[in-house]
Amino acid sequence: MNKNPLAQAVSLAVISLGFSGGLVAQQLSQEPTSDTMVIEEVVTTGTPGGASIRKLDASFSITTLNDDEIAKVSPTSTADLMKSIPGLWVESSGGVSGANIDVRGFPGGSDAPFVTVSLNGLPVYPAPTLSFLENSSLFRIDETIQRVEGLRGGPNPVYSNGQPGLTTNFILKEGTEQTEGRLKYSTSDYDLQRADALLTGKLSDDVYYMIGGYVSSSPGVRDADFSAEEGHQLTVHLTAELDNGKAGFYLRDTDDHGTWYLPGASTLPADYTQVGPSNRRVLVPVSQADGNGGSSTAWQSFDMGEGRGWDGSIGGAYLELDLGDGWTLNERFSLTSGNADTLGFVPDGSPVRLDSLTDLNGDAITSATTVSGATVSGDTLVQQFGAWVVRKDIEAVTNDLSIAKQWDTFKITAGYYTSSWEVNEWWSIGNQKYYVLGHDGEQIASVGGVGEIACNAAGVATCGWSYDVDASGDARENALYLAGEFYLGDFTFDLGVRSANRETNYSVDDGALDGVFTTYKADEDGTAYTAAVDWAFADNMGSFFRINSGFKFADFDNYREFGDSFRAGSDLVIDVDQAELGYKLQDDNYSLFATLFYNETQGMPDCVVGSDVCTRLETEATGLELDGKLYWGDFTLGLNATFQDAEITSGEFQGNQVQRQPEHQVRLTQNYDWTLSNGVEVSLYGAVSRVGERYSDSSNLTTLPAYTKVDLGTVFYINDLNVQLAVNNLTDEEGATEGDPRDPLAANVRYILPRNIKLSVAYDF
Repeated sequence: MNKNPLAQAVSLAVISLGFSGGLVAQQLSQEPTSDTMVIEEVVTTGTPGGASIRKLDASFSITTLNDDEIAKVSPTSTADLMKSIPGLWVESSGGVSGANIDVRGFPGGSDAPFVTVSLNGLPVYPAPTLSFLENSSLFRIDETIQRVEGLRGGPNPVYSNGQPGLTTNFILKEGTEQTEGRLKYSTSDYDLQRADALLTGKLSDDVYYMIGGYVSSSPGVRDADFSAEEGHQLTVHLTAELDNGKAGFYLRDTDDHGTWYLPGASTLPADYTQVGPSNRRVLVPVSQADGNGGSSTAWQSFDMGEGRGWDGSIGGAYLELDLGDGWTLNERFSLTSGNADTLGFVPDGSPVRLDSLTDLNGDAITSATTVSGATVSGDTLVQQFGAWVVRKDIEAVTNDLSIAKQWDTFKITAGYYTSSWEVNEWWSIGNQKYYVLGHDGEQIASVGGVGEIACNAAGVATCGWSYDVDASGDARENALYLAGEFYLGDFTFDLGVRSANRETNYSVDDGALDGVFTTYKADEDGTAYTAAVDWAFADNMGSFFRINSGFKFADFDNYREFGDSFRAGSDLVIDVDQAELGYKLQDDNYSLFATLFYNETQGMPDCVVGSDVCTRLETEATGLELDGKLYWGDFTLGLNATFQDAEITSGEFQGNQVQRQPEHQVRLTQNYDWTLSNGVEVSLYGAVSRVGERYSDSSNLTTLPAYTKVDLGTVFYINDLNVQLAVNNLTDEEGATEGDPRDPLAANVRYILPRNIKLSVAYDF
């Protein structure tokens, strides 16, 4: 890696600070200074129509992060930020896109089937997960985000898209009375070059604007030796203050991609990635209809350096009106359109010595050449890698309209949620060939005769398997919801119900493409409900008990995976029942939100990629979430912890632990503020995360060991200049997040990202 740019930048930053004075303890302005400031924290997620309520009054589990807290996390991706939310298991080791996120012991292990990412209150895409696409891949964090709210369970099954798991709602910054802005430059020890900008102000009386974005390029934390992570984003947010409400419009255009990091041989270091400048362009066998009812193979060139990413836009508008006499109206609309592609080298099986393979004559291969002509000896380690290509074009339109009436002791809200979305996708996966194992390792050449690996021969599509998909689908969901709140002294009772209908059409030609499409049509209904009681037994303290029953309709891929079951009469719906008991404490010097949870799921698909092995699971989970902070003078200590017992309760794997999720994970954060004698304000912060053991799949055959990760950072506030130095994974821990989901017995593992250091310099005006 080229670490010179960062070293030079750090030197300049240190010189500019002038470490000539002593330390003077002084509280920074960012720290809460009054009981009112802390207790009056407001949230909008999980309420009918997105109405605002105090966090302390919420009868559900919700975690909030403001823009300063987001900056100190210094996340490498949107999913990486979600590690700050209890109840989640987040695998962000795959790069800037393509995370695996699980919630409260719900079965998962791939993508994020129970996670919705919302922007200003509406999902960025109504289906939480399609194969090779989960919601966080469609979102990038920058200076335009004011805060994020993460709601687990609670009333989620009733509102918005009916997500029973996690809804993570990102709230955009708004315009200001005076023109304000920020210019920010970031670099790193892996040669990140990133520029951020933000400008807010006033267009006219009661009309405000916010515009911001970034441009970024780097070889990646796992150095690919080319600009593997490139992107830019621009966001515009206009707001208008009305006599009786507020209106807004926003547009967010993104083009950002990065290397798809995959499991590597366990003997390789955590900074390894196979893709490099010499091997990134690959001929991929593509099946197609031959015109005679069969299939033929053509070869097309693809660039594995594209990795995973999002090239598209998310736009929306909203209207909030006070109609008088206790009546309010909320209207929200959004539109998403773009491409979310995935390309990369996927390992298959364990590494082997070259001389353990045979040539076309059946003899051991003592040497070979690569496609560039380099000689490879017999003791060289080689491994099968598949060049996987997945192209996805997606669109979605979502609208949420609600009207509410407030009386002294009662409130009722009625709403109508509607969304339609579609996908056009093309895959070619499998396609294994032998490559030299190691970064930028090339494919073993097809030379013919002695010394050639038999399955690497010209015209042979794969050393293993191939699976292609040509598909399109569209779905529409309409839902009516009704919610009521009743206030009786210190008690608040709430009840919500949702009635939803989804129509789905999906046509797919898969396997060896022959032009013959199978079409699935579904028309499903579902009802969800939630009920809770909240007891505010003190000004700064309360508790709640909540139950809910929700569901997850089948998405496009489920019909392809379980086509026979669907045709036999199964609706492929996943049912989810939950119960929660929460305690809330929020005061000037401390806060604690603790939630006991229990859930049951029925019908979750559990499939092995590249095979026809699919089962449907039943699970149950019991757990405890802790979310707290302690303010002690200039010192702040934060706690984010999850303890859970999640197991499979039926079928072949009955009694086993739900895959990939630890029974415990604890994250402690600290922040200490002081002032130098020259007036420079300083924050020193850090985090220690402990993750317990997990199993790599539902069979519980392979254990992923526990690990501890340490992060450290500091920020210097020099008048209008902020200088931040962030060290991620300080001890360079090799924490395994997954084995090989395609072959649990293969000696492959994906680690958390290795140690990396980032320096940012921001100027506020």
